[in-house]
Amino acid sequence: MALEEYVATFTRQFDSGSSVPVKSLYLYSATPGTGKTTTAAALLNEWLTVNYIGSLQRNRQADERPAYFLDVNAWQTDYNAFNRPRVPDEIAAPAAARYYAAQRIAQTVPFLVADDLGVRDASEAFRADLHTVINARVAAELPTVYTSNIPLAELGSLFDRRLADRVRDLCVEFTFVGESKRGLRNA
Repeated sequence: MALEEYVATFTRQFDSGSSVPVKSLYLYSATPGTGKTTTAAALLNEWLTVNYIGSLQRNRQADERPAYFLDVNAWQTDYNAFNRPRVPDEIAAPAAARYYAAQRIAQTVPFLVADDLGVRDASEAFRADLHTVINARVAAELPTVYTSNIPLAELGSLFDRRLADRVRDLCVEFTFVGESKRGLRNA
């Protein structure tokens, strides 16, 4: 499936009771800087465009929040900020609020980008929260675009087999090749 074909399936968001959900994508590259996040952001923008135009064409109010970009690394940083010992309340409380707000949104938003999945080791509790988000999305057949530097086949060794199996469900893997393109835009 090419990305253009994938974007063409976005109109299914208006087909209530459709038996064919929009699939999820797993954008992988062993090398950072190959365009995974840029591609994921472009897909999110396409979803927003289809949601807005499709809503207008159907004389409906567009969703208040049709899509969400979850930087998994930043989300984990918030988790760590309120779970380390001796963290001052003025740091821990806002981090916890951001963390749980992001979790609630990520579980139910119609389209999610989960960027940088598996960047670093995670505690069992963080993995459980991540599993909760992924499981809720898979159960509701909500499309998710994951980006990672870990191949989907190896995701189970970083997290666990259950989480990797959930990610793999209704998911197509795209592999990005080449060297990092970062820093070349200004050249």
